[in-house]
Amino acid sequence: MQSELEKVLNVGLIGFGLSGRYFHAPFLKVNPGFKLTKVVTSNSSSVHDFDATVEVVQSAEELLADAKIDVVFICTPNHLHFPYAKAALEAGKHVVIEKPFANTTAEADVLIALAKEKKLVVTAYQNRRWDADFLTIQALLKEGKLGNIVEYEGHYDRYRPEIAQGTWKEVAAAGAGNLYNLGPHIIDQALVLFGPPESVTATIKIIREGGETDDYFDIRLAYADKTVILKASLMVFENSLRYLIHGSTGSFIKYGLDIQEDTLRKNILPDTQPWGEEPQNQWGTLYTQNGPETIPSMAGNYMPFYDNLYAAIAKGEAIEVTPQQARNTTRVIELALESNRLKQTLAF
Repeated sequence: MQSELEKVLNVGLIGFGLSGRYFHAPFLKVNPGFKLTKVVTSNSSSVHDFDATVEVVQSAEELLADAKIDVVFICTPNHLHFPYAKAALEAGKHVVIEKPFANTTAEADVLIALAKEKKLVVTAYQNRRWDADFLTIQALLKEGKLGNIVEYEGHYDRYRPEIAQGTWKEVAAAGAGNLYNLGPHIIDQALVLFGPPESVTATIKIIREGGETDDYFDIRLAYADKTVILKASLMVFENSLRYLIHGSTGSFIKYGLDIQEDTLRKNILPDTQPWGEEPQNQWGTLYTQNGPETIPSMAGNYMPFYDNLYAAIAKGEAIEVTPQQARNTTRVIELALESNRLKQTLAF
């Protein structure tokens, strides 16, 4: 990519928690198209431990006033995604928003219209499109190994029986809870594979004692020829199951979560080789009339997200995670909440 650079894009991060520190900063550091320039955070030591050359500022307003900043990453609690993204677009910055893209479709529509008016790129960080398991599933489906898909089940379960203290994710507020936290990952994956559904049916619960926000959801997306089941719970002790996919000529079962997050948390930079290669005990199994077959996982790698972002901003190429796709994910979340409230199936 280095020989193709039009310019280096200066990046500002708003927030330096898990997302900013471990998901974005390492990729921005080793990708030649970007320079992480400024970070808005109260934890300056964390930033300088990562890279002493990065400037820490105390407010988003100060960051957005910097004319040299080309693109802003919004890595804040969910209720701040929309106001900060809107302000960044109004300041003439390209914007990457951590999932969810927006808490409501009304907010998403404002951001999409504003970006179009300003001729700016706005996108959502749907990194799990580049997980090892999802890349492998896409290849299997493209090759027709399962025939026509009749049922797809995606899980994102954890075992966290105690209510976490000191985190906005566990306090009743707009955009908090498991549906907004983990839902965008598996909803986005389903929409990438199958497009928008015909209808949405959902059960959303608080199952842990003392919980203020949802910690369990079961979403059913109906299509003309298949059913998609998306589940996440914080009370699954044996939580390694990720995917169950059944087709007309076979089934695929996959356990284990992509290793990139754990690798990044160990302060290993993503230019380290090999990168994103799952251990063999996490490889999935394809079941057909020929018997079970172990399918080696493709290597996961989030870097293509950043390469595509650079190409979209610097060269005018198409953005991979389109704002309309991000809006559709938010729409499924809205419909799931309403379906659960009304105890009804709702048309998409």
